[in-house]
Amino acid sequence: MRIFFFVVLLLSSLHTLYASELRTLKWEEMIPEGAAPLPTPEPLHDLNQLADILTSESGPAAVQQQANAPVVAELDGIRIKLPGYIVPLTIDDNSRITDFLLVPYFGACIHVPPPPSNQIVYVYSEGGVAMGDIWQPYWIEGTLHVESFSSDIADTGYRAKAEQVYPYLFDSPEAY
Repeated sequence: MRIFFFVVLLLSSLHTLYASELRTLKWEEMIPEGAAPLPTPEPLHDLNQLADILTSESGPAAVQQQANAPVVAELDGIRIKLPGYIVPLTIDDNSRITDFLLVPYFGACIHVPPPPSNQIVYVYSEGGVAMGDIWQPYWIEGTLHVESFSSDIADTGYRAKAEQVYPYLFDSPEAY
């Protein structure tokens, strides 16, 4: 009987260990097999253009590509590590961004068409990210959910509560 109890306890521990494993996710893994190929974003080569775009309110908002793009249901509930750029939604009294969209490339959702909804993650972070630091890419770590979210900027197919948000370093062995 003790052996049976020990085996059950061991299997329960392994399940907890497996469930908490952190998976480094790539953006292309968030698109189901057989889904339409993604449109290639037009890169923004001159960052002076970005400053003009950010300070201008006269241009029309860009229309999102595939606002209802298919998602990968098997990703629901897994702990992930995902790199991307931050598009602020909520800024607290301490100038920290607590709600944001995580996107795969710089400039997405800022007067350029937002990517398809399966290439945007709505993220909530209790600690937030300093407003002055949003020009660089970040890693987020947390549990991913297949759940849509809609904002004035774009619709998403995924959401995550970030356990950690930290800068992506290009010379890091984790960078891909």
